[in-house]
Amino acid sequence: MMHSHLLLIYMRLMACLFFIFTTASYAGATEESGGENASNPLAKVKNTDLRYQYLDMEEGHVNDIFIDGAFMALDSLKIKYELHYWETNLTGSSENNLESATLKAIYFPTEGSWGEVNYRVALGLDWIVDLGDQKKGIGSDSDQLGPFVGLAMGVGGVTLIPLVQQFLDYSGENVNTTAFRLIALKPLPKKMWVKLDAKVPIDWEHDNAIPATAELQLGKSLSKSVGLYLDGLIGIGSDRPYDWGIGTGIRFSY
Repeated sequence: MMHSHLLLIYMRLMACLFFIFTTASYAGATEESGGENASNPLAKVKNTDLRYQYLDMEEGHVNDIFIDGAFMALDSLKIKYELHYWETNLTGSSENNLESATLKAIYFPTEGSWGEVNYRVALGLDWIVDLGDQKKGIGSDSDQLGPFVGLAMGVGGVTLIPLVQQFLDYSGENVNTTAFRLIALKPLPKKMWVKLDAKVPIDWEHDNAIPATAELQLGKSLSKSVGLYLDGLIGIGSDRPYDWGIGTGIRFSY
């Protein structure tokens, strides 16, 4: 009951934030109309991002250094990849190790428009390999598969991307998590953008816990091939995976 109440409050909060986000002025939107933004996971782009995030937790902290990239194998098939390296003191001492590698295949069966709304449908699968060491407090001790479905919609200068994903283990610790995600991406003047990324997972293996998070990203394209961005992250609710976080990234598009 508590989790249902928390989920309802959270979704209402996200709806309010999205309303504010989408009804704000979108002057300068045409500055970004020449191409898709790689901060949209369903964009047809080729990029490599070098990223860093600091996550603050009650037990300690995590410094997450990772590569996050993508390329189009076919016009209807996108491949994304991630490789994470952690430095952390969650065990009480400073430890570091590779944390995980992810390979994501995204198939676009159809795209088009409904009136003035452009859309793209996506079906995908994450393959997540744990590379961590539980003695160091790094990794999930579980290899996973994560099928998902998503939809990107362009409305009035804003791209809205709802996704639903199911994570299941095939090796290691049991995993059974259904994750709901909502992304709102908006171009700004001077070749900038802002992104709101809200995630509401339900962990069926751990008393239906809801480790919800939200991320706000502000970025700027320095050229057609280079961009920079800052991330602000916050954990939500009693099951939050971290309290707060900050991050930065540099993007190479080609």
